[in-house]
Amino acid sequence: MRKLGQVGIAGGFALLLAASSGSIAAREPRQARVEVPKVETEGVWQAPPDGVQIPLWPADVPLAKPDTGDHSEATGNGSPLVGGRKWHWASYVTRPTMTVFAPKGLNTGAAMLVLPGGGFYAVATDLEGTEVCDWVTARGLTCVMLKYRTPQVWPRIDGKQTRPEVLLGLEDAQRAMSLLRRDAAQYGIDPAKIGAIGFSAGAYLVTELSNKQTRTFPTIDDADQQSTRPNFAVVVYTARLLDDDKGKNNLALKPWVAISEEAPPTLIIHALDDDVDDVREPLAYMLALKDAGVPVDLRVYARGGHAFGMRPTQDPVTHRWPQHLEEWLHDIGVL
Repeated sequence: MRKLGQVGIAGGFALLLAASSGSIAAREPRQARVEVPKVETEGVWQAPPDGVQIPLWPADVPLAKPDTGDHSEATGNGSPLVGGRKWHWASYVTRPTMTVFAPKGLNTGAAMLVLPGGGFYAVATDLEGTEVCDWVTARGLTCVMLKYRTPQVWPRIDGKQTRPEVLLGLEDAQRAMSLLRRDAAQYGIDPAKIGAIGFSAGAYLVTELSNKQTRTFPTIDDADQQSTRPNFAVVVYTARLLDDDKGKNNLALKPWVAISEEAPPTLIIHALDDDVDDVREPLAYMLALKDAGVPVDLRVYARGGHAFGMRPTQDPVTHRWPQHLEEWLHDIGVL
């Protein structure tokens, strides 16, 4: 298999094509994912035995509700299978939580906030949540999985998708970062080593978390005096960034995307054959960060599609990107 090595390291920018689209493996058809019936039942998602689930907001603080209002929370399993297994979600989340998983073995003092995807309709609790935390904690980091408010449909104006003025998932992510910094000593965390990793819709939330410091919610307590910006960021198959109205090869960002020079070092993961979120999405974000002087690394894989999480499949990306993530964490001094 032909590989392209790392090219162009300047201004904090690095690009790696982990498997080129011209390789033999890339020309082979991907195995079709198996569709299974979707099943959803009323009930509140419960953390695994090794996780401690914590409310993000005091019970007496009124919160803006998702689009479904007071609908009872539900859990379900989705379609298609990933790695031969079902994946599960939580939805109709009105009272968001974070679930803390302690590191296994040596505690490095670092932590990672995990923002699962789900298209802002649900939160993929295992595929892009607890399974990621299993990997994170095995490397000596505290892992925190966010169950944020959903669903929240992005409105269409003149036929074009538009970002909600107040993004509920972003408020929940900012609150979680604030709580982790305030209570860092309690969790054995270095408050200067708290990162964020997001997948799909969760990846978009990580880009927002990285570039915004202002909040759209009033100060609740002393936690909200803490910084909401992560110290490092990982963006896995992101979307909602590229202004695709300007032509196929244009890499301008949507009007609502603002890039900060204070954004943290960022690793971006994507597959060329992602048929949900085009590879131009991460390319546009990577170039914008580079232009702002933000250290950024991009890993593009020939195959993998969308929503592969960390489950091993026949696609090389699922075996390689976790390794590249670990190497990158060493490179930036987290491990």
